[in-house]
Amino acid sequence: MPHCSEGPGRQASATKDTSERATRKESRKRILFFGDSLTAGYGLEDPSDGFTAVLARRIDSLGWDWEVVNAGLSGETSAGGDGRIDWVLQQPVDVFVLELGANDGLRGIPVDETERNLQSIIDKVRKADPAVRLVMAGMQAPPNMGPDFTGRFRRIFPELAARNGMASIPFLLEGVAGEPALNQPDGIHPTPEGHRLVADNVWEVLRPLLEAAGAR
Repeated sequence: MPHCSEGPGRQASATKDTSERATRKESRKRILFFGDSLTAGYGLEDPSDGFTAVLARRIDSLGWDWEVVNAGLSGETSAGGDGRIDWVLQQPVDVFVLELGANDGLRGIPVDETERNLQSIIDKVRKADPAVRLVMAGMQAPPNMGPDFTGRFRRIFPELAARNGMASIPFLLEGVAGEPALNQPDGIHPTPEGHRLVADNVWEVLRPLLEAAGAR
């Protein structure tokens, strides 16, 4: 009967299609955002409003075959990230964006400790894959922590980036921090509009990196 003779062909075709899809998926390059509530999109009613999702849509619109992974965890400190990174690195990563330290600044954690933790995370990522491209998202501490602390805190991000050959986003929340209309009532976490501006800040550094990695 026709169904019997055509069945195996269909099955072989379906198997081939599945295999091709799996191969394409495995060959996709991956951008991993490793951060805290800013990356996680804390307080947003729709997770697709978060800056990582905005960036994923922007990349897709260009026809670039990259997967964006959001590994943000609300409340995460640099120490917590250092303890979590090995689990996150079970998946291959081509571009690693490090967005941690804001909670350290809010809690007044000693700057040297934050720097050690961030360096440890960088070392573990590099050990997992020496070819990975790294991006550092700069952070700032609130002014009520005092000028000495805030100055030292702000400097650790560009210094770590330079020391480790990382691309650097000078300040993730540039144009957003301190703007009531762009932040939720807590004054810390961006609104959807704020997240779009954060995405712009990241994109300015990320796009040339992806192009250099053969995005097209």
